[in-house]
Amino acid sequence: MARLLCLLLFCLWPLGSLSASEILVVGGEDQPGIRSFATALESRRSHDKVRFQTVAELPRPSQLKPDLRLVLLDSAALEWRLGEAAGPPALAMRISRVQAHQRLGKSRPAYLTLLWSDPPLARQLRLARYLLPQAQRIGVLYGEQSHFLLDELRLAARPLGLEIVAQDWPDQRDSRPLQHLLGSSDVLLGLDDAGLYNSKTAKNLLLSSYGRQMALIGPNAGFVRAGALASTYSDQEDWLRVLDQLLDLAPARWPRGLYPAHFRVSGNQQVARALGLEPIDQKATAKALAEGEPNP
Repeated sequence: MARLLCLLLFCLWPLGSLSASEILVVGGEDQPGIRSFATALESRRSHDKVRFQTVAELPRPSQLKPDLRLVLLDSAALEWRLGEAAGPPALAMRISRVQAHQRLGKSRPAYLTLLWSDPPLARQLRLARYLLPQAQRIGVLYGEQSHFLLDELRLAARPLGLEIVAQDWPDQRDSRPLQHLLGSSDVLLGLDDAGLYNSKTAKNLLLSSYGRQMALIGPNAGFVRAGALASTYSDQEDWLRVLDQLLDLAPARWPRGLYPAHFRVSGNQQVARALGLEPIDQKATAKALAEGEPNP
């Protein structure tokens, strides 16, 4: 009996190694932030072989082993993988919906899963309603690259009883569209469109909105530090959770696009005081929003 058990264990032992995967983390450059993320992923996936390489160190995607799993950490890594259809499946991080639309249009390569860096629109709308329950008209500036998000935004606003007031802003040097929108809205919701929300437009956007005692929600946590009221975001730990779950699945089961289920809220307390609002309890706000998330 003992010999039979040993034989059975010996036969089963190789099966355990089949679950281990080879994961290649790719970045354009060997930067501390990218290296730190790769190291953190390696710590979480100790049963897998995780290594980091820059684009310059790699051959063409088609020359890599097909069962390799790629994690792309920046735009340079994504461009390298988009170089040809052949090659291993990839999880692409740090890309927004607008950036993907600008680069890929409506196409979604079968080998690519896009992990969105911008906050989900429905979540941002619920954040606006939670912090500003009296606000009904949600002002949204859009550009050529972000126009495609409007239908989704209106669809998400409908069950919340919110109205989307959209305004095209083709020339950021012309403040008239912004002023018109401010005059017909209760709160501004920023789309993560770098063509509209950037270091050159930030001063005009923030001073104009707060000159009318109007809050700006989003478009991301960086803008909150600059003077927006609040935004939702996912940090490194949240992203590592997502990767952990996806890497436990066969690549054939990876979705084409995905937002992290776990997120946090960033609030600017000075701005809240200036607008006469209560201090933002970031943890309580995130918990309330999470309770309203659709079930997967």
